[in-house]
Amino acid sequence: MDKREIEVLRERVGCAALLEQDGWKVDIKESTRRAIKYRRDERIVIVIHDGRGWFDPLSPAKGDVFSLAQHLGANGFADACDRVSGVVGFVPSAPAWRPTARSKPVVAIAQRWRHRSEPRPGSATWRYLVDERHIPERIIAAAIAEGRLREGPRGSMWAAPSDSVGVITGWEERGPNWRGFATGGAKELFRLGSADSLRICVTEAAVDAMSLAALEELRDDTLYISTGGGWAPASEMAIRALAGRANAVIVAATDNNRQGEVYARRIQEIAEEAGSRFVRSQPRADDWNEDLSAGRIEVDRKATRHGPVPYVVRANANKYEE
Repeated sequence: MDKREIEVLRERVGCAALLEQDGWKVDIKESTRRAIKYRRDERIVIVIHDGRGWFDPLSPAKGDVFSLAQHLGANGFADACDRVSGVVGFVPSAPAWRPTARSKPVVAIAQRWRHRSEPRPGSATWRYLVDERHIPERIIAAAIAEGRLREGPRGSMWAAPSDSVGVITGWEERGPNWRGFATGGAKELFRLGSADSLRICVTEAAVDAMSLAALEELRDDTLYISTGGGWAPASEMAIRALAGRANAVIVAATDNNRQGEVYARRIQEIAEEAGSRFVRSQPRADDWNEDLSAGRIEVDRKATRHGPVPYVVRANANKYEE
């Protein structure tokens, strides 16, 4: 196969087609418009660059459709070419959340953020956070007071990461039927809590940062942060800056799964290089929002049997505390 034929194949076959033909499934909950997560058993592949690129978040592996074929088991480049040729014309299923193409130019991040309203009691976004995500109103109010939340379309939430001086760089988009990140935005760190705190809890998503803050009753000595569901270079640099504070305690509060462990090891390496104290804290379920939701259900059950009880979810000292 000559170079021209290889380029034609690379253009005609996307990574998604190869994965779907191999039995991989889209994880809609963990996917965004520009990064579609595929799972097969415990393995993960994330497809990027409009289907032309991929990477494995649990290893250094990445590349184009031919390297993906080898990652999936092809024996050398020639075998990879045969496998890619075998899916020419196959059209993978489009995820249900995928939006239609946009014709309007991307408006500046700051301008788009300013044009959205803050969540308010009774609004669709407020109900989504309270009723579906079980975030206490006190935590929502704290995030709003710090300028971190906005009302998104159709009852979704926008949760903004920012740089070290507070400039909004984008926002996580989460809703009942939607998950994404601001078009044209950049991931750094969603931050909730005192900016000069020495205890830094690193989570994977803004909802998890707010959920852990609720479980810990928003500790005064803690800054709850999230990397926006990924691991951008700017996020790593920001975590390194926080870890460099004198007497800092870095808490890897990532998910209770394989990817969460990979992120936790990265965070531990950063803490060790900075000379700061490191602690690993895991949710009982897959993530902190599931823990928070389970606690809310238990409280509601007790209220039904014994009358109203305060909505307080206290963390088990041996589980959540260092």
